[in-house]
Amino acid sequence: VKAAEILLVVRKPQPFLNNVNIKQNMAASNEPFYIRYYSGHQGRHGHEFLEFDFRVLGDGRSASARYANNSNYRNDSLIRKEMCVSSLMVDEIKRIIKTSEIMKEDDGKWPQKNKDGRQELEIRLGSEHISFETAKIGSLVDVTESQDPEGLRVFYYLVQDLKALVFSLIALHFKIKPI
Repeated sequence: VKAAEILLVVRKPQPFLNNVNIKQNMAASNEPFYIRYYSGHQGRHGHEFLEFDFRVLGDGRSASARYANNSNYRNDSLIRKEMCVSSLMVDEIKRIIKTSEIMKEDDGKWPQKNKDGRQELEIRLGSEHISFETAKIGSLVDVTESQDPEGLRVFYYLVQDLKALVFSLIALHFKIKPI
């Protein structure tokens, strides 16, 4: 490709948010919203679990985010983190949930909790409320071998996305070192 053949399109930069978008985001955040994820088991090291939740606060302009991780392996202690996130973060979490279409799924044919542990996902989004419980999923092989591979795949990838988001928030919020 010659340099003369490359066409660059230059656009006027647009602001990420304008006043209308901000007002719409605040209005959308006033709907009830709550999400909780839990994954845990009872083993030789006691009750080991990972849990996080997001709950919109009364004003609708922010949410509390809570995280807990208990691993008694090598006498590790319970890790608890709590932070406040903006309505923009809540809107992004809602977008992830809606895009996944998890609210259309049913856990009736998913693997039942067992000695290896369980996972729970509870979502309240506006007037919709749904709660899932299934066995721990080790890999995509567990998903494809289930009775409802499509539904469990939606759950699996949503949980992966949410966990990545939570771990990123924690890393940004609690591990920033001052200059």
